[in-house]
Amino acid sequence: QVQLVESGGGLVQAGGSLRLSCAASGSTLSINAMGWYRQAPGKQRELVALITNGGTTNYAGSVKGRFTISRDNAKNTVLLQMNSLKPEDTAVYYCNALNRDGWAWGQGTQVTVSS
Repeated sequence: QVQLVESGGGLVQAGGSLRLSCAASGSTLSINAMGWYRQAPGKQRELVALITNGGTTNYAGSVKGRFTISRDNAKNTVLLQMNSLKPEDTAVYYCNALNRDGWAWGQGTQVTVSS
């Protein structure tokens, strides 16, 4: 199994930046892709960004040009650099990893953007 631990959330003013980090442990060799989802109050969980083992990335339209996902395969970590944050980016951000057992999820980290 794969275990994920996120860090880096917090409170930031609109226009500011935050960087989220997710460390994977366990059956990390079985991971094919890692990504970030978010869930705002009263809304469904949505994809933010995804990166495959080969480095292919996919972003939600609402974050393109502002967020950057990257991955350190040697350290089994995935980062999400978030710039030009907006109040509508406020949500709990979850790391996930596609592996041989399906999708693994972290516990989530709160990101709050004040206007």
